Amino acid sequence: MVSMAAETKSIRMKIASFQTCVMGLEERVSKVEAHASSFQERDQELLFLRSKLTDLEDRSRRDNVRFIGFPENIEGEDLHGFPRLTGTIFEPPLEFQRAHGMGPGRTGTDACPRPIIACLLPHTQARQLIQKARTQGPCQLDRHTIRISADFSKDTSDRCRAFQALRLRLRQLEVKSGLFDPLRMWITKNSTSKDFHDPEELRSFWMVCLSQTLPPRPTPRHNGCRSEHYLSRPCPRRVRVCPPTSSPPAPGDGTWRDSFTATTTGDRYYMRWRSMRRRQIETKPAPS
Repeated sequence: MVSMAAETKSIRMKIASFQTCVMGLEERVSKVEAHASSFQERDQELLFLRSKLTDLEDRSRRDNVRFIGFPENIEGEDLHGFPRLTGTIFEPPLEFQRAHGMGPGRTGTDACPRPIIACLLPHTQARQLIQKARTQGPCQLDRHTIRISADFSKDTSDRCRAFQALRLRLRQLEVKSGLFDPLRMWITKNSTSKDFHDPEELRSFWMVCLSQTLPPRPTPRHNGCRSEHYLSRPCPRRVRVCPPTSSPPAPGDGTWRDSFTATTTGDRYYMRWRSMRRRQIETKPAPS
């Protein structure tokens, strides 16, 4: 009896110590959760401040215009002659407040010219010039192509490039899309339009739509007169068809022709062609 009482007492002491440890852990977990919630609030606040800073920077650049394509040092020793140079292209002549080139000067015949950022006066002149460049396209100056675009902050430019990359993919899928401004893009699918303000949101929506419209993978069939193959290749293929009675041709000989159609769905290519008797088929990437 004495041993059982001692064991019971030791068990009770262990349970009490366990309860103390659990209570301490609960307090620590509650503190961690409180800190985590405060961190989430700070993250949201930082995102809001970042978006507000980006918006203010974009607003401060509304009077700026980017000129891309002017050869290096064509305006002279400095950019004081740049307004006179643009007067030969644009009518009426533009009024500049200031202008500067981005980055250090570039030398060499193969060097890409620096973009020139100019602040125009009045404010409406920059908008009119950008709208005219969108409708009429780039300008020409002594066989040099001059492109004009708006000046945005780095965050806005990165999002615009992400939207443009997704727009190229959507164009391959024959999906109508458009970019209202650098921060808003719309697509039309099944007579329904949807706007997106985030490239990641558009990418997720596009992947979901692609998975819903992806055709099933064809199974190979060989019945003597027709064969279907599923190929996962990033480039189209061509076949060389040889006369039935001739010997195998040397590399570079023979007649090349497209003997199948390729339908692009994302990065997958479904290629089908009819197999003919007594012909030699040789696959090769299509020459560019």
